[in-house]
Amino acid sequence: MDLYEIRGATLDVIAEEGEHQELSRESTTMEPYNVVSDGGGRAVPAVSTFQRFSVNTNESLRFEPWEDSPPSPTEAEDGHDDDDVFKEGETESEIITIRNRLQGKVTEMESFAGHLEEIFLTVEENFGRQEQHLEQHYNDVLQTLSQRYDERAAGLEEEKKGKLEALYSQLLGCGQAIDASKELIELAQQIYRSEDKRLFLKTVMAAIKRIKELAKEEIDLTLATRLEFDTPLADLSDVKTMMDSINVVPAPSAPVINPQMPNSATQTSLRVCWSLFSDDTVEYYELYYRPVLEDTPADSTCAPHVSKVNVKETHCTVTDLLPNAQYELWVTATNTTGISPASEKALYMTVPSPPVIKERECTSCPEAALIRWESGNTNPVDSYTVELSEMGTDGTQSGVTESVVAVPTCQCLIQLQTGRRYLISVRAVNIGGPSERSDDFTVSTTGTFFYLLENTAHPCMSISEDGFTMFYGEEELPISAMALDDNTFARCVAVLGDLIPVRGRHYWEVEVEDGTEFRIGVAYEDMERNSYLGANNTSWCMRHILTPSRHKYEFLHNGWSPDLRITVNPVRIGVALDYNRGTLSFFNVDLEQHLHTFHCHFQNYVHPCFGLDNPGALTVHNGIEAPEYAFI
Repeated sequence: MDLYEIRGATLDVIAEEGEHQELSRESTTMEPYNVVSDGGGRAVPAVSTFQRFSVNTNESLRFEPWEDSPPSPTEAEDGHDDDDVFKEGETESEIITIRNRLQGKVTEMESFAGHLEEIFLTVEENFGRQEQHLEQHYNDVLQTLSQRYDERAAGLEEEKKGKLEALYSQLLGCGQAIDASKELIELAQQIYRSEDKRLFLKTVMAAIKRIKELAKEEIDLTLATRLEFDTPLADLSDVKTMMDSINVVPAPSAPVINPQMPNSATQTSLRVCWSLFSDDTVEYYELYYRPVLEDTPADSTCAPHVSKVNVKETHCTVTDLLPNAQYELWVTATNTTGISPASEKALYMTVPSPPVIKERECTSCPEAALIRWESGNTNPVDSYTVELSEMGTDGTQSGVTESVVAVPTCQCLIQLQTGRRYLISVRAVNIGGPSERSDDFTVSTTGTFFYLLENTAHPCMSISEDGFTMFYGEEELPISAMALDDNTFARCVAVLGDLIPVRGRHYWEVEVEDGTEFRIGVAYEDMERNSYLGANNTSWCMRHILTPSRHKYEFLHNGWSPDLRITVNPVRIGVALDYNRGTLSFFNVDLEQHLHTFHCHFQNYVHPCFGLDNPGALTVHNGIEAPEYAFI
């Protein structure tokens, strides 16, 4: 039977048993006691024995007897039983608990079945390798025996040829001797029969001489070769070695560790895979790994510790690792014969740590938000993913989550819808996968929102903890005590707000006091820090000056201001910036009164700017909805 059929059948049986147990519990719950009739014909609940479900430590069901006392007649008449063992809520909770435990058991068995499936595949793979190994040995033995047969057959053929040639030569010699003898015999007979005495004497001496010469020749009548063939012992030592090697598995070759696959890691673990040649037999693998530290000295005495894991399969999940760390890994294969050479080393990366959103450096406006964060990782990451979901009016989070992927730097400008609230989080991504989400950051697109940049503030100016109020104290600091840098205002006691990097309309308000001389407006990022707000062509501001006779207001750009008189001193000043129309307007919020508008085509994005010309305080109110009159 196929493993999947066995696994499916097992899970079906478990599911049926779970349903049967639930039905049994429901039937027990629905019939808490039996009703009998008393002598008066009235129904009276009889005493019954209940069984309560409980789960012991090995997660099996057990039943405990429960003796129930008969209810009082009053309770029977009212239709209520306060002593009922099974309360509806408790029963449902108990059923859910047991069902969850059964589901957990089913999940465990599914996992175990998956593990058995992997072992089954491993056995099949090892069997195939062993079968190929035996077949290869069989073919090698047959080939060697065939070679020995061919060599032996060729030797016998050569020996046969030599024997036949020797016998043939001897046969030719015997034939020649017989022919010579026959010729001399015939000659002697002919001479003997001759009647001519003179001819006889003339020829007989020559014949006798030839007979003497023939008699002197020795004819070897022994066989020139043996009739038997040589049968030397065949050298089959190599065949024996090959036969013996059938029972000896060769040592495996070096495994090949695979490059890291995307999304194959977590913050503290790595999933590593490798491969092996198909004709190798392996009992287990040894995976070695160690962190790669950039500042490790060249000498091996300070090298990081090497860890080792033994596994059966060609994959392994290594745990208890450092986040966003680079690890060097290699693997060896082992069987009964020996250990393979080590694979080439591969570099894997764990998932980065979650980024940290820098809330004090995030800005928003009605159409977008600029989110900044810190990586929080020593090693560089490939990219970042910004996730956002809209919040409902009741503060609940929407189920729909949008993502901005492949963000290369630690900031992202996200286009949003006006008048909404969003939960925003960031993930860091490398080859191993995405990190956990950062802490959520709430963004509102009701109005433009920004913080004051403390690194631009004049040394005499202090910023409140919430980042929205600035102070200029009575005590003057000596120049030697002022810590100035290129980004700090050195002459004007001023500070910049976050850059407003979105085209469109922006609005904020500033709360002022009558006795405070101030400057409020906007400025380019490259504004000269050794200059006053409004005294150059890179800043625009509204200035309040106290004179002995009146409050004077100026609207300065490049040191020039129109001649305007404001009769009612504004306590709350609205600032409306419209990039598209190229306007910067100021309003008395309490009176909804327009004060002045600059008309300028802003070449670059601007910062809100705030300055104090005498001791006092200013408070910024932002993230608020712009009034209708601000952009008429």
